[in-house]
Amino acid sequence: MAQYVTINLKKDVIVMKISEKASEEDTLKSLKKKLPELKKLYQAEKTPILVTGKILKNREIKEIQDLIQKTINVEVNFDTPKALGLHGIKRTYNQDVGISEAKIHRGSLRSGQRLEFEGTLIILGDVNDGAEAIAGENVIVVGNLRGLAHAGAKGNKKAIIAANKIESPQIRISNIIKEMEKNDDDYNVALTYAYVDEDKIIIE
Repeated sequence: MAQYVTINLKKDVIVMKISEKASEEDTLKSLKKKLPELKKLYQAEKTPILVTGKILKNREIKEIQDLIQKTINVEVNFDTPKALGLHGIKRTYNQDVGISEAKIHRGSLRSGQRLEFEGTLIILGDVNDGAEAIAGENVIVVGNLRGLAHAGAKGNKKAIIAANKIESPQIRISNIIKEMEKNDDDYNVALTYAYVDEDKIIIE
């Protein structure tokens, strides 16, 4: 039987590793079986738990945290991005993100606005200078892209950025960054489509 969750006692932390192959259901079932045994270790100890291994969706993080803390009154930390933001990514980018959901935002993003989603972001408007659109999969802008777009933010190099026109000084796909100068030919290309090929962002 596959071991979806393994638990190891370190000096100052209990490491709970979730298999990359574990589904959400597998993870929760395994945790429910292991928590009663783990609780026996917490007679007087309050050693924090570090959950590592699989990159988790925000919903999974909350479910796992709630499940553990219902059984054991202990601090639970996650070695996985809790947010898709540029400063929230701590794990390797070499993971495909198997998410198919899409979120549609009606209207433009103004300067200072930040929109994040774990799947594909579809923006029915412009992304203005100073705005940010960050997605686990694709970023699709029906209008012009002048602000920051970061597709594949949890490591999906197959993600794409598409817009009517890219006028942004920088775009990102996974951990790959493309800087663009004002005299770059890419600024004059309509129906812009950006993707990764051999670890470089290509714009057509």
